[in-house]
Amino acid sequence: MERDVGLKKWLLIGAMSIGVSACNPASTDDALPGSASPSAPTSPGKSFTLDYEKFTLDNGLEVILHVDKSDPIVALTTVVHVGSNREKTGRTGFAHFFEHMAFNDSENVPRGWNRKAIPDWGGSRNGGTWSDGTIYYEVVPKDAFDKILWIDSDRLGYMINTVTQSALDKEKQVVKNEKRQRVDNAAYGYTQEIIRKALYPEGHPYSWTVIGALPDLQAATLADLREFYDEYYGASNATLAIAGDIDIKETKEKVQQWFGEIRRGADVEKMSPMPVSLKSSQSLYFEDNFAKLPELRITFPSVESYHNDELALDLLGQILGGSKNSPLYRAVVETGKLAPNVSSYHNSMELAGEFVLRVRGNAGVNLDNVKAAIDEAFLQFEREGVDPDDLARIIAEQETSLYGRVSTILGKSNQLATDNEFAGDPSYTTAYAKKIQSVTPDDIVRVYNRYIKDKPAIFTSFVPKGQTDLALSDAELASVWIEEVKSGVANEEVSEGEEATYEKTPTKFDRSEPPFGELPLVKMPNVWDQSLGDHAALYGIENSETPLVAFNIAIDGGRWLESADKNGMTSLLARLMNEGTANKTPAELEQAIGLLGSGITVSSNSDQLTISGTCLSKNFEKTVALVEEIMSEPRFAQAEFDKVKSAALTSIKGREANPRSIASLVFSKLLYGSEHPLGLPGSGSTDSVGALTLDDMTSAYQRAIRGNIRMHIAGDVSASRAAKAFQPLAEKFGAKKEDLPVYETPAQDMGGTVYFIDVPGSKQSVLNIGKLTVPSTHADANKINYTNEKLGGGISGDLSQTLRIGKGYTYGAYSWITTGKTVQPFKISTSVRANATAPSLDIIRDMVTNYGAEYSAENADMIKKKLIKENTRAFESLGAKLGTLVEISKYGKKKDFVETEQQELVDMSLDDFKSIAAKYLSEPDMIYVVVGDKATQWDEVSKFAGGKIVELDIYGNPK
Repeated sequence: MERDVGLKKWLLIGAMSIGVSACNPASTDDALPGSASPSAPTSPGKSFTLDYEKFTLDNGLEVILHVDKSDPIVALTTVVHVGSNREKTGRTGFAHFFEHMAFNDSENVPRGWNRKAIPDWGGSRNGGTWSDGTIYYEVVPKDAFDKILWIDSDRLGYMINTVTQSALDKEKQVVKNEKRQRVDNAAYGYTQEIIRKALYPEGHPYSWTVIGALPDLQAATLADLREFYDEYYGASNATLAIAGDIDIKETKEKVQQWFGEIRRGADVEKMSPMPVSLKSSQSLYFEDNFAKLPELRITFPSVESYHNDELALDLLGQILGGSKNSPLYRAVVETGKLAPNVSSYHNSMELAGEFVLRVRGNAGVNLDNVKAAIDEAFLQFEREGVDPDDLARIIAEQETSLYGRVSTILGKSNQLATDNEFAGDPSYTTAYAKKIQSVTPDDIVRVYNRYIKDKPAIFTSFVPKGQTDLALSDAELASVWIEEVKSGVANEEVSEGEEATYEKTPTKFDRSEPPFGELPLVKMPNVWDQSLGDHAALYGIENSETPLVAFNIAIDGGRWLESADKNGMTSLLARLMNEGTANKTPAELEQAIGLLGSGITVSSNSDQLTISGTCLSKNFEKTVALVEEIMSEPRFAQAEFDKVKSAALTSIKGREANPRSIASLVFSKLLYGSEHPLGLPGSGSTDSVGALTLDDMTSAYQRAIRGNIRMHIAGDVSASRAAKAFQPLAEKFGAKKEDLPVYETPAQDMGGTVYFIDVPGSKQSVLNIGKLTVPSTHADANKINYTNEKLGGGISGDLSQTLRIGKGYTYGAYSWITTGKTVQPFKISTSVRANATAPSLDIIRDMVTNYGAEYSAENADMIKKKLIKENTRAFESLGAKLGTLVEISKYGKKKDFVETEQQELVDMSLDDFKSIAAKYLSEPDMIYVVVGDKATQWDEVSKFAGGKIVELDIYGNPK
């Protein structure tokens, strides 16, 4: 994956499991993590330490070791000091492309094992490239430690001889599909390309995006790849960090064996900062084929990483637009009512930096009005300066954020490796924290005056097709190279080809595959539970590794309480409950939560209203007190209601720009019908939300806030302390709930039908394929999940191995069964190159048709080992622990359910796998949803459908 950001931002938005978020096995280099707004730097507080031992091999490789025996797993992170800033004009995208190639093959590891074997061993792996560096990381059960040392070292030191022309051509298609999915087929996808070309002079290392230009990529040769490897991929240009259940002395010896003979490589000269300045502002606009909302970005040139002004600029971003009390929020959202939100942030990179303001406006908003509101926000800031409470809140939030970033073993190895490679100090984060606490309000005002006030900038207006009148009035049309995807292009029909013929690099140490170590013992954490009343129960897992606490409170109901004409009502209620209380304005509530370094969010889904929180252990009771205030005294004020309703309608409009969202919503509507809660959009439709009133919120609150209440907590809090804090909530909100409505699912008689939705100009086709199966409480639910694992359970599944690894048609292809108390769908999902739509459909149909019949004893044995060993990582993060508690409380599972389900898997016979596939994964019963370009794909898809094809609009209605 690639990110056009600096190091800190890359770590925060994609490189690791952060805070209470559980690791997502699909978030590998084949499936990009979802985006998030860049965050300010972290502040760990005075007591934070991360112990490590550092040493350097003779070849220059710097190694960082950290012992953490909390789980029987080990994480390895390799950071290579080469990003897109080392590329040449005409050969852009090479750093990211090389990251992809490095996962394919190496001299002593069988082809494809990077992507297939590691998941099959119960591990997870990923890689990423940003402007200044490349990262590779894995986390595996400790019995695979030697194997991952083998694979990781072979990738770093022994891969280049294995690259063939066929492999090169195939991976070009994968990367092109990544760009199509993330850039060409996405709203606002070309923003970075336009900004970088305008902000940086031609030839500057940041004047192109990390993913580069497709013509450059298509022109890449084996000689180019070899040159890039020889110049940048040596041991002396990298850091290796290992964290987890290790022995320091033994690990040093193993690192020396596996990594010690890797070539040192060329001496890579450190690049000097290359900050840029603008003589005048430039305003550009672009008509976006996918965007439904106008967006304005303003980008000011700033300073490189580690510059003396970096920290003050980071904090300025938070002060200007990072809260409801910020000048930008007040001017744009509250006073101007021009957008649902704003963001401002500082992105420092190795050579230069950018200070960015972003506003995605409401539908039809003229961006001239947005710019005027931003100008007014700047004047407010100049009048008011920095509120000391805002600064205190930001610093408090960073303490919690840092603990979250290093709360997992993988998070620790990533942080140690990146800090060492770029700051020259594995513990740089601690030094950074001390520095950020020393930044004063005067420092923040000073950098505003120096870099922002009255300074030239790049203005980009992205507007929907046909709405150029919404762009800034002085904007000029931006130039963007847009690929034309054609049918029957020969150089896009690729395969892995034959393996390379070469003479192996001689080594003293035997580099053949090492055996597994001792199988780790998987034990569930100690789960405690306590009744807090007839209709309230508390479940917990105590863990004191870091002073963090994560909790959630679930009240049964959710969308199940809505009628179809009130669709989106509970979602809107949740939005409103986040906007202050009867005694606190939205800004005051946000400030109260932030000053504790806490986070509180109200959300809803199909069957429950959820209040989630994170905090430092020392502030747990104060955080729960704020939760009680939010639940007890919502702010049902017309102004706040109008604001969240407008934001919801803007979000719904933006959803219409996303082909993957369109496919998913229509798929659900076809299976469940338009009256069932699961057949309707969770956030509602323009019509249903547009009709909602403040009285509806009062009514929804009365129905939603009381009922069967399940509370879950994980972290540095004892059972008695948690029970005491949550008891008042249980007494207030635990109550016998009225019986929830019963919704019937329509007859499932659409099997074999293809539904086509036209999104003109799409470079990819989104495919959703599947059928209904059973509820998560059904006796066969686990067995369906186990049976599906080989088909689509990650990058090692048949779908990805064929459509991505074998054919290069897609960036990723997966299948899964969702969870819930009502009947759940089995779904296959992928986004394929437009001119590979019909071949992809053929492959998927054949694969599913023959899946059960071709399932072998070897397949069953491999899946059992894989899933059992994955459980070593099942409880690592606080988010994973909360998920375990939810499984127990929501579905009535026993406290040792992981162990009993593991035995259920072990007991499955080959016939069981075959019969489950035949019963629940029957291809003739499945529907096909295709979202793509009708002009080029309709005829081919019609042939595939054999006449059973129906065209729908983006809402799932017949055309």
